[in-house]
Amino acid sequence: MARPRTSEPPRRRDDPPLPGLTVAQLSYLVAVASSSTFSEAAASVGVSTSALSQGLAELERRLGIELFERVGRRQVLRADAAEVLAYARRVVADTRDLARWAADARTGRTGRLRVGMIDAAAVEHFPGSLRAFRRANPDVELHLVVGPSGELLEALRSGDLDLAVVVEPSAPDPSLELEALLDEPLVVVAPEGRTVGPAAEWGPWVLFPSGSHTRDVIERRLRAVGAPVHVVAESHQPEVLREMARLGVGWTVLPEAQVISRSRRRSPAKDRGPVLTTRRLVVARRRGRIEQPAADRFVRSLLG
Repeated sequence: MARPRTSEPPRRRDDPPLPGLTVAQLSYLVAVASSSTFSEAAASVGVSTSALSQGLAELERRLGIELFERVGRRQVLRADAAEVLAYARRVVADTRDLARWAADARTGRTGRLRVGMIDAAAVEHFPGSLRAFRRANPDVELHLVVGPSGELLEALRSGDLDLAVVVEPSAPDPSLELEALLDEPLVVVAPEGRTVGPAAEWGPWVLFPSGSHTRDVIERRLRAVGAPVHVVAESHQPEVLREMARLGVGWTVLPEAQVISRSRRRSPAKDRGPVLTTRRLVVARRRGRIEQPAADRFVRSLLG
């Protein structure tokens, strides 16, 4: 566990009184920010919608500021409440860490580790590291979640994951610590039967969903080389994108390791084009987290 501070700065007479917030109220705020409706948020934290609304109203009262505004028939988080939300996410994540650490200490567990990985990391790049970690740490309960980078980072920020192997975000996040693992080539794949010619002739495209980290990397590079970017289909699954390209739906861009892996299972990929760009895979952890030896060992296994 992280070493506690040895002293706290004394409060001055002119400091404002502490607002007396509760972790439950802050967790309600985080749930609302992560959900599409109040009812969905209430279900995610196991309370009724009315209890959620009352808790948020009490949070506003104790802070002395309005966190929500009405847009049509919906209550939405105000833009200037971002600082409160960031604080709430830190507190909720740290509290979950502390609760899990205490539960492990009470039950005598030597460790549990919740790891998120994008599919390419889990299947292509680090399966050997996963196997080696399990063999070397049989007393650690390893829970692996495979998903898109954005979802994994959200779970990491909220305290649902201890670390995540993801595509490096395009914008820095001060709440996270990132350590580079590898740079992965992304290659152009033409529809079956098509020849990969000049970039101006590429497309239409079947790509990763808009807003994903890999999609951002791909689109920036396509525009830089003069390729038209007209997207006709999207999927988080590289196998789905590869199959849509094979069926002639459109061109795609995939991690080289997954194109090669597919080629080995079938015939060589004659439709594989040039390396378009690279994406960087990183291991992400929350800044200021409670120390966790199992997570440290896992990161070392990834770094080799």
